[in-house]
Amino acid sequence: MKIGILPLGRPTFDVDFANQKLSAMLEVLDASAHAVVGPRVLLFDEAATRAAMSELAAEGVDQILILQVTFTDASMAVAIGAAFDLPLSIWSIPEPRSGGRLRLNSFCGLNLASHALGLNERPFSWLYAEPEGDISGALNDLLAGMRRVAPLMPAQIPPATDEGKRVAKAVEGRRIARIGERPEGFQTCDYNVDTLRSLAGVQVDELELETLFSEAKIADRGAAALLKEQVAADVTGLAEVDQEQLDRSLRLKLGLDNLRSGGGYDAFAIRCWPETFTEYGGAVCGPAAMMGEGRVPCACEADVYGALTQLILMEAAQAPVFLTDLVDMDGADDTGVVWHCGQAPLSMRDPEDPAEATIHTNRKQPLLYQFPLRPGPVTLVRISQAHNRPHMILSFGEMLRRPMAYTGTSGVIRFERPADAVLGDIIDSGLEHHMALAYGDHRSALRGVAGALNLPLLEI
Repeated sequence: MKIGILPLGRPTFDVDFANQKLSAMLEVLDASAHAVVGPRVLLFDEAATRAAMSELAAEGVDQILILQVTFTDASMAVAIGAAFDLPLSIWSIPEPRSGGRLRLNSFCGLNLASHALGLNERPFSWLYAEPEGDISGALNDLLAGMRRVAPLMPAQIPPATDEGKRVAKAVEGRRIARIGERPEGFQTCDYNVDTLRSLAGVQVDELELETLFSEAKIADRGAAALLKEQVAADVTGLAEVDQEQLDRSLRLKLGLDNLRSGGGYDAFAIRCWPETFTEYGGAVCGPAAMMGEGRVPCACEADVYGALTQLILMEAAQAPVFLTDLVDMDGADDTGVVWHCGQAPLSMRDPEDPAEATIHTNRKQPLLYQFPLRPGPVTLVRISQAHNRPHMILSFGEMLRRPMAYTGTSGVIRFERPADAVLGDIIDSGLEHHMALAYGDHRSALRGVAGALNLPLLEI
């Protein structure tokens, strides 16, 4: 076959490392029996990607292969899928759990693409594998269409239980403030106000990011100083970050408090990047962790369904929750890694490790929390819209005591089922890239909640 490749990347990640990985991917492809055409450099923007798409269309190819070298949003995957009436494949790659920054975040790019392509009913094949080593067999299977997504749908609505009805009733009437619009290409964060109200009786108010920024800027200086003292008692290294940026970050917490008291909000869904960094000058990750510890969930990337999921799990668990990405799966180790920049509630840290104050790895601004998640059983859940069908996706595992996989707040999890099976279900189900996590086994209550909300249930 003639394979047309499109190597996707984003310059906020480790470009040197990404180029090394791209070279290894190209070496494997060149050693295959197929003719490989298309750009051999990372495509960082829409204009470059569309130009490459036009060249492949003129060249005439048998199949399109997206090389998901770093994280990217799903906008170009959707455009590529729509532009070519050809078999479509995506190759995403793991990265070492080195304890440093998440250098590529390639899996999250695959995760977003699988959800968005599922919404568009666009079939594709996928591979999540290192280019180093002997992967010729897996690559041949990919290009032969033997690794095609098989859409996984929930089977039935479970019975509503008394506990499920209690949780659903407690969530009814809650108010979520969506602050700013979701980022481009994040179909995982789409929502409809009326549908959400009908589903769970939850109201959404849509606020501008500038509203939060304005509240933060006028926050009382004394309150900001007091909050800084409180944070300094909880984390190490606070004096080592930029103090002006730290002050702006802490003021976002005060701004959220003011919006909450003024609007009666129970949760937030915040467009956390890039504007909090590029326009305001401080991270909202640390403030989101503080709000979560205070049982006011904050969903990043304006993920309203993520905020709803947190409210439901928080009520079921009667404990703080963490809206997390799944960023790595390792079949050989039979584990995955859950991670987010630095916004897990402090009560989730491993007591053997201190919580550190740190900066955002891509944007280089504070305040973020950094610590490995403590060991123990955990429940993960998502109120999902995958494949255009509202349902609940539920999973369970054991957080292990392991060294920190990536900077920020992360944990290594062993699922109840084999990691490779869970990985397959994630892609086949079209699961959104955010799941809510709480410590303990809350599956029974959540099954009852699914019944009370008339939601089909899928357990992965």
